[in-house]
Amino acid sequence: MFWRLERVQGFHESRIARRESDWDRSAKLVDGVRPVRPFPCRRIRVVEQPVTPYLQWEMHVLALRRTTAEQVRVLDAAEVLDLEGSRRLPELVVLGTTVMYEVTYDSGGAHSGARRIDDPEVIDACRGELDKLFAVGEDLRAYYEREIVPLPAPRTLV
Repeated sequence: MFWRLERVQGFHESRIARRESDWDRSAKLVDGVRPVRPFPCRRIRVVEQPVTPYLQWEMHVLALRRTTAEQVRVLDAAEVLDLEGSRRLPELVVLGTTVMYEVTYDSGGAHSGARRIDDPEVIDACRGELDKLFAVGEDLRAYYEREIVPLPAPRTLV
C-alpha cells in the first residue's frame, strides 16, 4: 500500500506557475492523464479555507485522474488541529511497511527534498494514524463537487 499525506496549501514554485497561470490550459494538460498504479494508493489531503488557487488546481487534477487504484480523502484543517500543536502535520509518503519519506520545503515554500525513515516502529505508528485520518476523511468526489466545482477559475495559480 502506498500512502500520501498532503498538508501544504501552496507552493512557491510550481509547474503551473511556469505555465503562465493559465487555468484553462493547465486543466487541458492534465485532462485524461490517469496514472497506472500496480498497487493500491491512499491519499489524504488536508484543506484550509479559503482554498488557495494551487489547491483548487490540485483538487481538479485529483478529480480528473482518479482511478480505482487511488482513493483520496479530504480533511478540513480544523479536523487535524489536535494533532498539530505548534507544527503542521508533515507531508508523508509511505511505501508499504519498509520505508517512509517526510517531504520537506524551505522557508520560502519551495520543495527541498525528503527525509527517509526506515524505522519499522515509526512507520507502523504513522500508518496507524493515517488509517484513522483516512477513515474520517470525506471522499474526494463529494468534496470536489460541493466545494471546488462552484469556484470561479483562479486568476493566478500560485
